[in-house]
Parts: sequence; structure tokens; C-alpha cells
Amino acid sequence: MTDLSARPGQQVFHEHRRLLFSVAYRVLGSAADAEDAVQDAWIKWSAADRSQVADPKAYLTRIVSNLALERLRSTRHKRETYVGPWLPEPILTGGDASEAVTDAESVSTAMLVVLETLSPLERAVFVLKEVFDFSHAEIAEAVERSEAAVRQAAHRAREHVRARRPRFAADRTQQRAATERFLAASTGGDVNALMELLSPDVTLWTDGGGKVRQALRPVVGAATVAGWFAAIATVTYQGVKPADMKADLLEINGGPGMVFRGPDHVIATVTFDFGADGRITAIHNVANPDKLQAVTGGTTYDIGTR
Repeated sequence: MTDLSARPGQQVFHEHRRLLFSVAYRVLGSAADAEDAVQDAWIKWSAADRSQVADPKAYLTRIVSNLALERLRSTRHKRETYVGPWLPEPILTGGDASEAVTDAESVSTAMLVVLETLSPLERAVFVLKEVFDFSHAEIAEAVERSEAAVRQAAHRAREHVRARRPRFAADRTQQRAATERFLAASTGGDVNALMELLSPDVTLWTDGGGKVRQALRPVVGAATVAGWFAAIATVTYQGVKPADMKADLLEINGGPGMVFRGPDHVIATVTFDFGADGRITAIHNVANPDKLQAVTGGTTYDIGTR
């Protein structure tokens, strides 16, 4: 017999599911872990006495924030012992992020890399305060800390991020044009064209996780990075010949990025960070197959903050 009383609760959860994923993904930097946190939130929501819940949105956000914080703490050691650089799991994005620069910036690969340097508590507090505009009192309840502790964590996190992630007016049209030129130059093996797009001290971060061959240390300098990408057009990678490799320009983590595919699987994603002059200052290349499931699945996430 169907429990009719469960339907309203299911509908309410569904209405806020996008927001819950948006919070969990920014806290965790992993689509798989974020989906697990949302699923655990559903289990808790299903078991809760919902007649006592005055604000379902706030209640659900508190649940998923706490679950994401717990999960982040439990995965901390795994990330610290990771083979090579650890990069966030890329996702295909759309919806609000393609229209709102603030939303897109907060989910960019570059920002998630900076957030990875915060403590789990600082990261959760920063996401809830700076991205989702929760009050210190609301965050304190969500992360089960005193309001004073939350204020201190928020201040430390904000200063830390500000020092490592300077803000400037991002011209999305310019970024997309640069990405298109980079795609054409890399697939065509044009080193000179790549050099024109790169800042002199550009840094390439590659994440193979020990599963596929990648650089275990950052690759620095325009000439070296340009040579690395120009080789795509001439060498076999992961058993895929250049002629069998396809590259697409897609929105990844709120900005233009590239997806490289073989005949039957996604090989890697590439995202960029741009300087104030429009040139590429950092490149993030994810090739660990464990982190390409969300892109392989083709799901487009709306990671807006409202």
C-alpha cells in the first residue's frame, strides 16, 4: 500500500535537491561524494518529524552541510596521500552558472583548488557564508559550532581565499574565445599559437591519481606547457591514437573547458584560469578515470546558489 503522506515530503525534497547538491559539491569538490551526501540527506529527511520543520529549505541545507562536512573530514587523509596533484572532480554545468559570474566563479576549478587548502570547517563556513549568504547564526546551527567559532572561521577563510584568489572582472566572451583558440592550437599541434595564449609563468596541474600516466608535479612555463599540449596531436595517449581522439568545447565548472574523448570513453577534461589580461595563468587537467564519471554520464548540473 502506498504511503500517501510520504509524497509531500518527497516533493519538497525534490524542489530543493539542486540547491543541496550545489552546497555539497562546493564543500566536497567531488560530484560522487556530493551525490552521496544528498542521498544521505534524503534518508534523514524521510525519517524526520516534518511536522516540526518550519523552514524545509533551511532544515535540508543544515542536514546536507553537516553531512558534507563529516564526509570531507573522513576523506582528508586520502587526499593528503593522493598520487600527484589532487584536483576536484569536474562537472558539466549550465543554468544559472552560465549567467551569473559569482555562481560560476565559486564553482570554478581554480576556486575549488583554493578551498582545498582550507580546514574542513573553514571550507564549509566559507561556502555557506560567502557563496550562499547564510547568517553566522544559521551556519553555527548547520555545522554544530558556536556562533563565535563560526565568525572566526569565516574571517580566516575569507582572508585565506582573498590572498590566493584575487578578484578581477571576468570577460566570459574573451575566455570562451581564448579556449576555442587553445582547442584549435592544441589539436593542430601549433606551439606558437599556444604560446600567444599563455602567461609566461603559466602552471599546468595534471591529475591522473596514479591510474593513468600524468605529470606528478606542476608543469611551469609557457614554452613547456605549450609543448605538452602540442604533443596531443602527435602521440598516442592511453591507447588512443591522435586520429581517434575527439575534443569538444563544453562548459565545465561554470566556464569554458575541453573534453577529450577516445572512441568509447572520456580521456580527460581541461579547464583554465585567466589573468586580468585575458591570458591563461593556470590549466587543470583531470585524467583520473575515477573522476570522469560525472562528465562521462553527460549530466549537466545547475549549480546556481538560489
